[in-house]
This record gives sequence, structure tokens and C-alpha cells, in this order.
Amino acid sequence: MTVALAPPSVDVDVVEADDPASTACTAPAPTLPPGGPQSLPIAGAAERTGVTAHTLRYYERIGLLDVPRDHAGRRWYTEAELARVVFITRLRLTAMPIRDVQAYFRLVDAGPGNEADRLALLERHRRQVSNRLVELQAALDVIDFKIATYGGMCDP
Repeated sequence: MTVALAPPSVDVDVVEADDPASTACTAPAPTLPPGGPQSLPIAGAAERTGVTAHTLRYYERIGLLDVPRDHAGRRWYTEAELARVVFITRLRLTAMPIRDVQAYFRLVDAGPGNEADRLALLERHRRQVSNRLVELQAALDVIDFKIATYGGMCDP
């Protein structure tokens, strides 16, 4: 079965791994094999991203994803959607609230001209994550101290 999809629009927030200037900030995104299908059904997207099909449908329902569909209404995920899912997952892993993820992607979907707002949102969240890492390191130090007190090893 062949699904004809319009080429995905370029998401300005997907960083290409071959860009030497971006290697410090690049997170690997799932890619589709060359010569193979260039889109995946929801089950394949779930498997490739590690996100459940239920969560993928939820992301679509709340406006985080706009997934192309075939003539029968079945979702087909291209690399652009897979990359977005991975980025959403990273933001959620860092405890970014859904409302902030939605705000960010509303800006992305609005197109060029609001990069300063995107940057401000991400920098604010980065500060929060950095502060949380400091708190977690302090908590880990206390746990390591207690382990050492009881004669255990605290190798990193």
C-alpha cells in the first residue's frame, strides 16, 4: 500500500545532525530507512519513538501534532512528526508543563518572526531544569553520604 503525502513542512526546530555548528545541541531523532517507506502508521511511530499510540493521539488532540492521513483517515507519521514527538518527549522528561509545550509549538507553527519568544520560553525552561539538577545533585550527595556511613560504596 502506498500513501501519498505532501512533503512535510520544514520544522525550524529540528536540528540536522550533519550541521557542524549544531553538534553540541543535537539529540538523535528517529529516521526512516532510505529506500523504505517514508512514513509509518501509528503503531510504527509508537514503536520508533517509545511513545504509546494513545499518547500520540493525545498529542494530536491537544494540538502538538498535525499528522497526515491517507484516504481512509489513517495516520501516517513522517520524519518531521517523529522528530517532533522526540522533542516533545524530551521536554516532558524535563518536566515542562503541557501548557508550555503547547505554547512553544503554537509559536513554531505560526512560522518565522517569533524566534525571540521561542528562545525566551526555552531559556526559561532551561534555567528551571538547571536549578532542578542542582537540587537533585544535593539530594544525591546526601544519599551517597548515608550509603558511605553504612559502609557501602558510592562509585559514580
